Amino acid sequence: MWSVKCCLNPSFIIIVVAAVLSQALTVTSVVVPKSPCYAFDNSSHLLDFSDWIGSPFVYEGKDTDVVFRFCKDVESRSQAGYVDFGRYDKFNYFVAGSGHVDLVQEFYNGDLLNCEHTFDKMGRTAQVNIICGKCLNGQCKGQHGCICNVSYESTCRAIVELAIPCENPGPRVFEGFTVGFHPRSWEIVHNGLTQLGFEKSHPDFSFSTEQPHVTLYLTAIASQSNLIKKPRVKVFPENGLEVKLSGTAATGNPPTTLSPSTLLLDWRCVKAHDTPYEVKITIPVEGYESIEFVLTKMCDSTQNQEEDATRGWAIFGIISCILMVSSTLFCCGGFIYKTQMESRHGIDALPGMRVLSACLETVSGAGQGYSRVEEINTGFTNEVSWERPSSGTQGTWTPSPNESKYGSM
Repeated sequence: MWSVKCCLNPSFIIIVVAAVLSQALTVTSVVVPKSPCYAFDNSSHLLDFSDWIGSPFVYEGKDTDVVFRFCKDVESRSQAGYVDFGRYDKFNYFVAGSGHVDLVQEFYNGDLLNCEHTFDKMGRTAQVNIICGKCLNGQCKGQHGCICNVSYESTCRAIVELAIPCENPGPRVFEGFTVGFHPRSWEIVHNGLTQLGFEKSHPDFSFSTEQPHVTLYLTAIASQSNLIKKPRVKVFPENGLEVKLSGTAATGNPPTTLSPSTLLLDWRCVKAHDTPYEVKITIPVEGYESIEFVLTKMCDSTQNQEEDATRGWAIFGIISCILMVSSTLFCCGGFIYKTQMESRHGIDALPGMRVLSACLETVSGAGQGYSRVEEINTGFTNEVSWERPSSGTQGTWTPSPNESKYGSM
């Protein structure tokens, strides 16, 4: 009886509903699988086959047997030996198929014997068509699937049809979406998958206290970019780090591959903390799993308001401008005053030249300092007379021996 009353209690119902909603609103990031053995089906759901790597599937033929090792290689085995029809390349992931084929996987760089002239000299190659379910001819027995059929396009290429159970598909991934620190990079999110290192907090790879800004670039397929919503941010611990989002991505501008949108993070350490702060950014996508990644921020010390620093630089600039204008007016005014009132000209009319002349005379020694224009003209006039001598007093000019040697004017 008590349990029924407890369940009917309004406060209890509110708590239960809040717990359910919090669980429903909890977003988990879609992290890139631990191995390159994964695929996306036709509905963009993630299929992770990391646990299937190396699993053998054997097809018994009349003359040769074909062995396919999942995400490893394809080879034929006979009494003449083994022939390699290609190995798995981690840069060539699964792709979605068409028709009754759900997934397609390519294998390259097999044996070159009698296949030296194949395209790009890749040797023997193989294509594995994967069917999620059972073989169409009903030959498959067992729970782990089997090879339904093997055909050869030529002696250098084999086509393998494989049926496996594709149960419990993963989340629906927004393919083609990237997030990076540059317009053409994807260190954080690539093809809708959060890259390793940004799926959780890593104290060894965090932003320093002195870095107040971080700019992220978002790109997406233009035809689906309108599905991207405004990003959200959550900080743990909640107090001590202020984070503000701005940029074209924060306003809801849809990104494209040709014109990426920017997401600017302004974060300021209000309180120092021994451990790094976790900044979790969530980008909702309509109809797909949300994009989520974590950035780590160190706060060894507190930081002043950015407005205070900007205000300080502004005050410094204003004071510098006032000093420059005042110095220019003082120099111009002093030059005009000395030119008009004291009848000085040239360098001697500049303000402060007397002090500079005295300093130079003190440093260089007496008699070697700066002389005014009047003194120079006076001394020159006393030493040389510009008046022509009278005819009565004019004597006969006799050249010296040296002058007669070099000629006379």
